[in-house]
Amino acid sequence: MEFFKEAKAVSLRSHLNKYLVADDDQESTRQSRNGSARKARWLVELVDNNPHVIRLKSCHGRYLTASDEAFLLGMTGHKVLQTLPENIKDLKIEWQPIRDGFQVRLKAFGGTYLRANGGMPPWRRSITHDNPHTLPHKIGFYGM
Repeated sequence: MEFFKEAKAVSLRSHLNKYLVADDDQESTRQSRNGSARKARWLVELVDNNPHVIRLKSCHGRYLTASDEAFLLGMTGHKVLQTLPENIKDLKIEWQPIRDGFQVRLKAFGGTYLRANGGMPPWRRSITHDNPHTLPHKIGFYGM
């Protein structure tokens, strides 16, 4: 958590050296090599009643959200979206930073982790959240 205590905005870089970006459709997220783009900047909001979690707000004013929607039918992994929740206390928009060596993994409510996917389409450049057994696929903290 100490990584985010003083941060106003961050960029999140994956093990693939790509950045988590907010798509222009104001709903989806993806990976991009351009970490200096405005879409790669996420505003950090501390949660008053829980000092162990943060909220990340995109350039579109929407929150990074661990959705229940499957990324691909029959496969593991769920979509990570930008949303405007009806209730700001929605646990799906809260992420717990967990130190992993020199990186930070982001844990969603329910025990899944933010995951940067690689490989062939449709996985290429996608962002999902999945069970912890997928440890090699992680987004690391880069900072701004």
